[in-house]
Amino acid sequence: MNRVPHEMLTSFLFLCVALTGIASAQADTLSAVDVLRVGGCGGLLRAAEPVHHNPRLDRAAEQWALGLSIEAAARRSGYEVQSAAGVHIRGSESSTIELLRRSACRTVTRQAFHDVGVYQRGVDTWLVLATASVVPARSAAPGLPTQALRLVNEARARGARCGERSFGPAPPIRLSATLDEVALGHASDMAVHNYFEHVDPAGRTPADRVRAVGYPEKLVGENIAYGPQSVEEVVKGWLDSPGHCENIMDARFAEMGVAYAAGQAGRRGLFWVQLLAAPRA
Repeated sequence: MNRVPHEMLTSFLFLCVALTGIASAQADTLSAVDVLRVGGCGGLLRAAEPVHHNPRLDRAAEQWALGLSIEAAARRSGYEVQSAAGVHIRGSESSTIELLRRSACRTVTRQAFHDVGVYQRGVDTWLVLATASVVPARSAAPGLPTQALRLVNEARARGARCGERSFGPAPPIRLSATLDEVALGHASDMAVHNYFEHVDPAGRTPADRVRAVGYPEKLVGENIAYGPQSVEEVVKGWLDSPGHCENIMDARFAEMGVAYAAGQAGRRGLFWVQLLAAPRA
């Protein structure tokens, strides 16, 4: 197998048929937070960038609900907290955005926060918003997803041999901003916490992460890599590796997202994530 020196690659494929109620409710809460941040609570406050869903903060929110302080809950969940705040609301899912607007606008829109976690029990919702003590350098190059898409679609158009399997031409795939964000979230989590796995420390699979943001998935695939320094290098590495190549050439996939984050702990290279998905009709 041809590989770039010091590069690590791994792939994941998961078939799913339905969303769970818990994931949908969590996605609604996360969406409400981002709506309020981007809109500055209806123009009352300065707009803020969307936050990234962090599964470790889901666990922190649960621990906070059970009585720990927010900082202790975050540390116990493995999140290296620099600053954090919590919001507790009670009410139906349909009223989440209004409850947050009335009681927690300044907390929810705080510029310094980069991550969020949610825990729900009955009509109660606990949110933890936080900033990590080490924030990874994230993929900010606006052309990265488009460049990756071009390389992937060129491969799909010509067909490929993936190890012992040959694939004919596949239809072009399109970009998904949602999948870009999920890919960035996982790349950043690996970079901060120095691991290299499809399943994150909270036990969530790529399909779980896609489902948590409300994406209506039927089929999910994920390619990850550590080490490549460019999008050309990482896509070539995936195409040279049978399992990753099969994900890229799978004609069932219709959308993709891609991102990288720079390591901050033992590994200082780039962590790459490519998500491929077939949305439910």
